[in-house]
Amino acid sequence: MVVTDPPDPLADIARTSAGHDRVLSTGTFLDSLGFRVHLAEHFVVDANQVEAREHGVSQVFLWSTARIAGVSIEKLVGERGEMLENARKHVEESVRYANITIIEGNDASQFGIGIVAARIAEMVLRDERAVIPIGSYNGRFGVTLSLPSIVGRRGVVRIFEPEMSPEEQQALVASAANFRRSLRRN
Repeated sequence: MVVTDPPDPLADIARTSAGHDRVLSTGTFLDSLGFRVHLAEHFVVDANQVEAREHGVSQVFLWSTARIAGVSIEKLVGERGEMLENARKHVEESVRYANITIIEGNDASQFGIGIVAARIAEMVLRDERAVIPIGSYNGRFGVTLSLPSIVGRRGVVRIFEPEMSPEEQQALVASAANFRRSLRRN
């Protein structure tokens, strides 16, 4: 399991070195949790009631499928009289700079990634078959990408590709292309 940043590209290097595809990265698990927390703070709800994902080092936030109690974020923002772009900018900035805030608060950032790594290890050891956004090799894209996946004793058992807007799909494809270019340079 690769936990060092950037986890997905480094997982591809580890996968090549290991000679097999059973290499995982913490991927966007921590950032997706952060996305949920910051959306929850914005709407003043429990983060457990928020369904939201973020993918890739380039941070593709899946706003089109983000929901609270089954209601789209776009609808909730409209009901509050806010502009979606303003809410997006505020929440995405909070997620992107969360690590800096953590470091400023306790002089360290290893706690979040440590908890995520421990949780992934539990999922594997207990064969939980939990669904989380985790980095694993994706044959369709030819690189390691963080997508919602079933995680169990054999690592990633199945990768899900969530519904995405055309812009989000394009950003994911571009992210994968950037990873492939980076790998060719190494």
